[in-house]
Amino acid sequence: MSTELKWFKSSHSGGDGDACLEMATGPDTVHVRDSKVQDGPVLELTPASWAQLTGWVSR
Repeated sequence: MSTELKWFKSSHSGGDGDACLEMATGPDTVHVRDSKVQDGPVLELTPASWAQLTGWVSR
């Protein structure tokens, strides 16, 4: 079984890659990282926590 994540950026991100987040989803976890530091830290959230975070940010 492969544990490699498939990372993607929002379609709203610019082509130059500045100030972008990338995310990858698994069955129980949403992974978030800085697109400029792909080997850096990864924030791991439950889907419910991700929904709360994005709801808070959009307000």
